[in-house]
Amino acid sequence: MRLIWALIGAGALASCSSDPQLHNLTAGQDTPDEFSIVPTRPLSMPPDLNQLPQPTPGGANITDPNPKGDAVAALGGNPERLAPTGIGAADGALVTYASRLGVTAGIRQQLAQEDLAWRSNHSRRLLENLARTDVYYRAYEPMTLDSWAEQDRWQRAGARTPSAPPLLEE
Repeated sequence: MRLIWALIGAGALASCSSDPQLHNLTAGQDTPDEFSIVPTRPLSMPPDLNQLPQPTPGGANITDPNPKGDAVAALGGNPERLAPTGIGAADGALVTYASRLGVTAGIRQQLAQEDLAWRSNHSRRLLENLARTDVYYRAYEPMTLDSWAEQDRWQRAGARTPSAPPLLEE
């Protein structure tokens, strides 16, 4: 009898987790991820010591791995285009039009706080927590757009939807 109560108590404590993580990305993983290991570049002496960046705490080093930049260079692109340089000239008009009614300062932080509260209120239930299941889609289901209903709404309004898949006949 004590064993049963101990199991019930352990289950109750496990369900009281305040972990707002909805995706269970570690399910079925009991080994290290071999793809997360990135080798460093070999040390080399630059032709001119003035090319070295100023040492800053947390700053980049010329021997630090840059997998995205290496992939862009391998495909024939310019890895320096990955550096954030602000808004490109081609996107200036789009940003101006999108911000015509004003921009809320700190909107990203506000949305992050609201999403954290939403995830905390819609986190795993007792059995989901014990089974370590993925509850992301259940938690965000009220916010999900029903694509078939939207397609029907647009078609009833007279909009052409040539890229819509055909309905499946039952």
